[in-house]
Amino acid sequence: MDLLKVSSSTETGRLARAVAQAVRKANGSGEEVALQAIGAGAVYRAAKAIAAARGLLAPEGIDLAAVPAFCEVEGRDGPITGVRFVLSW
Repeated sequence: MDLLKVSSSTETGRLARAVAQAVRKANGSGEEVALQAIGAGAVYRAAKAIAAARGLLAPEGIDLAAVPAFCEVEGRDGPITGVRFVLSW
């Protein structure tokens, strides 16, 4: 699985291009691509980047979709809840 970690300071356009590149690389191989975000700002950036990546991939015939789910990440003070977007096409 290709896991892209997103923060609230991640540049949306750069992340969208990285998502598109990861999907192109995984296309046909059966490998999963996912984004992981912790915090409201990071979740917003991830959702915006997925929408932009969908637009980048559409001319190539790739219809990108995302399924959000909660995930737990180990932090310094214990587990932290985040959102993981698993992409499919």
